[in-house]
Amino acid sequence: MNHLTSIRDTTSLLDLERLQAAVNLLCQARRVDLYGMATSSIVAQDFYQKLIRIGVNCTAFADSHMQITSASSLSEGDVVFAVSYSGETPETIDALACAKGSGASTIALTSYGSSTLATLADIPLFSSSLEKGMRRGDMASRIAQLHIIDILFTGMVSTRFGDFIPRLEQSYLNVQHYRNKRGGQS
Repeated sequence: MNHLTSIRDTTSLLDLERLQAAVNLLCQARRVDLYGMATSSIVAQDFYQKLIRIGVNCTAFADSHMQITSASSLSEGDVVFAVSYSGETPETIDALACAKGSGASTIALTSYGSSTLATLADIPLFSSSLEKGMRRGDMASRIAQLHIIDILFTGMVSTRFGDFIPRLEQSYLNVQHYRNKRGGQS
C-alpha cells in the first residue's frame, strides 16, 4: 500500500514543464553522467541500464571521488543527473556543484521539499516524501524515484522515436543472439 501511495503522490508532484525540459536536455546531451550514493546509486544505475540500451553516451558513478573526477571533465552540452532522496547527501551535492561549475546542465531527483540539491540543480524533479524519520529500507522512495526514471525514459524514447527504438531493438536482438549462441548462459 505504501508503494502505491508513493507512486500516486509522486505522479501528482510532477511538473510537466520541468519534466519536458529534463527530457529535452537528456535527448540533446553529448554525454550524461549519473550520480548517486548508497540506495540512490541503484536508481542512477537503473537509469544507466535504460540509457545505454538506446545508445546514450552515459556513465553511472557511485564513488564520490569518481563523481568529482568525471564532473571536472564535463562542459557545455553535457548533463548531470543526480539522485538523492534527502537532497542533502554531501558527496552528491559536491559532484553536482562541480559539474555545474564545469558548464554542464544539471538535473536533480530528490524528495519533495526544500533541499540543497534541488536548489543547486537547473531542473529539480521531486518524488514523494513519505519516508520520514526511520526509513525502512528506502523501499517506497526508491519505487517513487524509479517511477520518475521510467517516465523520463519513455519521454526520451517518444521524443526521438526514430533514433531510439531501432537502437533499443538492436540491443535486445544482440543480447538474444549472443545468449542463445551459448545456450542461454550468462
